[in-house]
Amino acid sequence: MNSIDSTRPLNALKLPDDSTVQVSALDYAKTKQDCLRPNAVDRATEVVPNASLMARFLQGKGRSNHTIAAPAPSQCSPWLESLVYPLGRYVVAPFYFSHVEVTGREYLPSSGPIIFAPTHRSRWDAVMVPYAVGHDVTGRHLRFMVSADEVKGLQGWFIQHLGGFPIDTRRPAIASLRHGVELLQNGESLVIFPEGNIFRETEIQRLKPGLARLALQAEASHPNLGIKVVPIHLHYSQPLVPWRCQLRICIGQPLQVSHYKLNAPKQSAQSLTADLKQAMEAL
Repeated sequence: MNSIDSTRPLNALKLPDDSTVQVSALDYAKTKQDCLRPNAVDRATEVVPNASLMARFLQGKGRSNHTIAAPAPSQCSPWLESLVYPLGRYVVAPFYFSHVEVTGREYLPSSGPIIFAPTHRSRWDAVMVPYAVGHDVTGRHLRFMVSADEVKGLQGWFIQHLGGFPIDTRRPAIASLRHGVELLQNGESLVIFPEGNIFRETEIQRLKPGLARLALQAEASHPNLGIKVVPIHLHYSQPLVPWRCQLRICIGQPLQVSHYKLNAPKQSAQSLTADLKQAMEAL
């Protein structure tokens, strides 16, 4: 039987570095409105000269004007969560780990859209983040950006019914913006691993700017949306996370996205990313 590669991230997403994904709130609202008008499906196949990447994305296009499939909507199955989350909390985690400690839950926002930004050190992260901030703790469902390669077969069925939605890592800018922005506009909790891949090093790695850009785009699309980015640091006692190792999960104070200049997205994304990295390092 083939063993699972423990270094392959379950929920990792390589977020975009391309600065062309920036779009103003006015462009976003106008393009989305156009897409919702009658015959929008027919117009989506037309070539739109000089359109921004976000405009093409909302019309179902990629950089080369080829029609692309929209990301599958995420969903949270209450009955499945009521089985899986308690099973993970009271059976799986106590059996595998000798000790799990969670600090900083007092910083968790009680309402409004949230982006949880955890470190990524193991495939166990996808289990232990819900352990720390999942529905059975906060009463709020979690949505995960998941590599499309992982959303297959039985594993994919569980991922999609537990709030995960597939992202084509070859086109992350296109696939992440639409559904991610809509989830935040609806006040949901979104989990994004800003480092991208799994890293065994204890130091915080260079963060991808896509998380900040997505947060700023969503905040700019709706004034006073109030998106908060919550840093989370998972400290495993041993890098390879063997059986009976220890885990400490530290939750930091949220960063308020509206405090960054929404009319200067590139510079604001850099500032938000830098502040997030500093916050994660402090945990």
